[in-house]
Amino acid sequence: MTMPDHHAADHSNLEGEPPDDTAWTVERIRALGPWTDIATVAEIFGLSRATAYELAKHGQFPIAVLRFGSRYRVPVAAILAALHLPVGDEHPPPSAT
Repeated sequence: MTMPDHHAADHSNLEGEPPDDTAWTVERIRALGPWTDIATVAEIFGLSRATAYELAKHGQFPIAVLRFGSRYRVPVAAILAALHLPVGDEHPPPSAT
């Protein structure tokens, strides 16, 4: 019996393959609008939904979280800033070579 190799390389993004439409790009994050929910931010940062809500509940989420009753909202600008991505339409300065 052959066991599946769970450590095999993922070749889904090799040249010639279509890009992963579920990857969080700067454009996709900006398209969220001015704010988003905790579950979406958890996905962007690679956190479980439960962990994200727990951190927000205890005021320990790594970026600004706004609370409206039982709902949490996170400014998209804060997500971009935390990821060191340009917040506005400006482009990052070219890196020195």
